[in-house]
Amino acid sequence: MLIPLGAAAVVGVGLAGFSAWAGRKAEELVPPDGQFADVPGARLHYVDTGLRDAPAIVMVHGLMGQMRNFSHSLVEPLARDFRVILVDRPGWGHSALDGPRPGIIAQAAMIAALIEQLELDRPLLVGHSLGGAVSLALGLDRPELVRGLALIAPLTQVVSDVPKVFAGLLAPQPIRPLVAWTMAVPAGMLNGRKTAQAIFAPDPVPADFATRGGGALAVRPKSYMAGSFELLHARHDMAALVPRYGEMRLPVAILYGRQDAVLDPELNGVKTAGEIPGATIELVEGGHMLPVCHAAATEAWLRGLLR
Repeated sequence: MLIPLGAAAVVGVGLAGFSAWAGRKAEELVPPDGQFADVPGARLHYVDTGLRDAPAIVMVHGLMGQMRNFSHSLVEPLARDFRVILVDRPGWGHSALDGPRPGIIAQAAMIAALIEQLELDRPLLVGHSLGGAVSLALGLDRPELVRGLALIAPLTQVVSDVPKVFAGLLAPQPIRPLVAWTMAVPAGMLNGRKTAQAIFAPDPVPADFATRGGGALAVRPKSYMAGSFELLHARHDMAALVPRYGEMRLPVAILYGRQDAVLDPELNGVKTAGEIPGATIELVEGGHMLPVCHAAATEAWLRGLLR
């Protein structure tokens, strides 16, 4: 009995060591791009680019993502005419937590604190995927801070079934650290291409997405921990937000790809637009990663909102 237990311990230590090494390598491939700001509960990594005196845009990424999801293809043309702030959500990318792991509503408070700290004058808040849920929470709780919400393929409703591509993240809290530091990273590396293809479908995955798009940072123990937590808590957070949509007083615009393979455009787009006063919905050809694969259409849509 002792020999199998000892062998398992050796394997576990080896996997943890490999996972730590792989995490460091990912961070070497995708180093920090910007600067850091301390807000209650987190140290946020952000990039502040573009024209300092122009209207501001704040961009919030989604699950298993980071700020380069936007800078890959979308930010450079926008920065010619606007001030663009990209932020790694708390616990993601190069942002670090300083306290309990926050859910969607708590993350919104942290993004609000960053907007205040940077003294931004009511920026347009752009949220992609789960970042759309964070943006909705901020818009409901701190509407005075932003001029409106631009939601790209957002999570906006209580979703009963987790998207199949993220099923591997469903580890309950008692075993989550064990999975994160043993099996998650090797499995993520082995299945990385297949996972990315499922998220991007039907659009192709850019060859440089792992580095230029920040995708490599998803294959780290801390990313697994964050993703597992958010998936398991999203239903509770969204159940608190959805009944409040009628209270929204900000302009809200939603952009969705008709072929989105991660989130249902009808449920999270069309239905939500009907529940938020004055909200608009635009459906375009494409999948879930519109800021990467359909950057020109996304840019044109954002510029239309900023006129």
